[in-house]
Amino acid sequence: MTRVAPSVDARGARRRAEPRKRPKAPGVVHLTAEYWPLARTGGLGEAVNGLATYQAGTGTRTAVVMPLYQMVRDKVHALERVGPSFLVNFGSRVEEAWLYRIPSDSGPQVYLIEHPGYFDRAAIYGDGADYPDNARRFAFFSLAAIAALPQIAPDAKVLHAHDWHTALAIVYLRTRYADQPFFRDLATVLSVHNAGFQGHYPPETVADVGLPAELFDWRVFEWYGQMNVLKGGLVFADAAVTVSPTHARELLTPEGGFGLHDVFTGLGERLRGVLNGIDAEKWNPESDPGVPTHFSSTDLTGKRACKRALQRAYGLTEDPDLPLFAMSARLVSQKGLDLVLGGTLLHRPDAQFIFLGAGERRYHDLLAAHADRFPDRVAVEFAFTDRLEHGLLSGADLLLMPSLYEPCGLTQMRAQRYGAIPVARRVGGLQDSIEDGRTGFLFSEYTPEALEAGVERALTVYRDKRAWNAMVKRSMELPFGWGGAAERYQEIYRMAQTHRAGAL
Repeated sequence: MTRVAPSVDARGARRRAEPRKRPKAPGVVHLTAEYWPLARTGGLGEAVNGLATYQAGTGTRTAVVMPLYQMVRDKVHALERVGPSFLVNFGSRVEEAWLYRIPSDSGPQVYLIEHPGYFDRAAIYGDGADYPDNARRFAFFSLAAIAALPQIAPDAKVLHAHDWHTALAIVYLRTRYADQPFFRDLATVLSVHNAGFQGHYPPETVADVGLPAELFDWRVFEWYGQMNVLKGGLVFADAAVTVSPTHARELLTPEGGFGLHDVFTGLGERLRGVLNGIDAEKWNPESDPGVPTHFSSTDLTGKRACKRALQRAYGLTEDPDLPLFAMSARLVSQKGLDLVLGGTLLHRPDAQFIFLGAGERRYHDLLAAHADRFPDRVAVEFAFTDRLEHGLLSGADLLLMPSLYEPCGLTQMRAQRYGAIPVARRVGGLQDSIEDGRTGFLFSEYTPEALEAGVERALTVYRDKRAWNAMVKRSMELPFGWGGAAERYQEIYRMAQTHRAGAL
């Protein structure tokens, strides 16, 4: 098959493709628990949106199916019900579901599964702790989405499930629906955005979600005496993909595979790593409505104005020469906060720091204590919004990403696009998207000392304004759009279809 990719300019900004009357690429349906801007907790929702939107823009028939959460109802008022309610049988229960769509003339068609008892809640996964019925909630969603597929996308060739929340859909396809031609022929791809979350449940959960007891076996669901939902999805998937090439290699190791390295290794060539992209139109400092002053790689005057505005907004000393570090992340151990707080980094008198994000109480308390002690140099903002992140990256000189692990990461791409140079650990997508010494600074050891050595390397270049401006220019011109990633996903879809055809 041949298709024409949309144009990409020198800065990686995507120009919208002309609509096509007869799409060439195979139809794809994404199943996801998160989708930006409707509902998300991290990078999953943004990544699915970015990929699906790009695919739809280049002529692929693309649909997205997600649960109808309370937060979605709060944001979208023009929901359109699709057909009558339908019944979903799983375990010993028969539950009623409704299908909705968000009317749209462009982009992917977004469908939502309604079940007030399961999804009309304050949060996606839990309020303070996971909801105890999450296995049942997402099993219901997976079954309801499958039941709706012939109506949603009768010409679909690929079902693309994302993370453990939708992995059961693949299992249901190959068990309960295995004798129905439409479902039997559907190729499946399972994206692993974060293998640290796998869906671990007691053994009786297998029967509770309506699956045969014999699937609780070391070859499918059984994992150290528990049901592992992600493992089951990987076993039945035609192809699996994670969100960066380096992380795909990490998953094959005992340290990086989160206990599933043998399963990932067993996939062989059917496991691929594709670096996520970002929306290069939304994250564009030349046109971003969320920044105080526009700027570009050829004229950084506006970036200096953005820095002054950021310092003023957070009560920091308004000094253009003081390096300003930003960290925009969930405040959890994965993001490397133990390295930031475990050494002397925040005690430096020659640098400023702003932290944006929310998470564990202990990190809130420790960061707030530093902000109270050094109010002219350290600031914290626990009320994360997209608008605040745009302003933060436009004004920051540097970005901290000392992650324990980072399958892909999107913030480092946004930061480079806005001329905020990352200091990051050499893991996952950070290694794949940052060129050490040219567009950022990488370190390897997971220690405060290694982080501080990376910061010192960065500040040495920062003090040389000619070298620094050259690095900022290189970073801002990197092509982080979705074009290349979308091409590789089409290759993976074709591989999955070939594998499915061979299994019939």
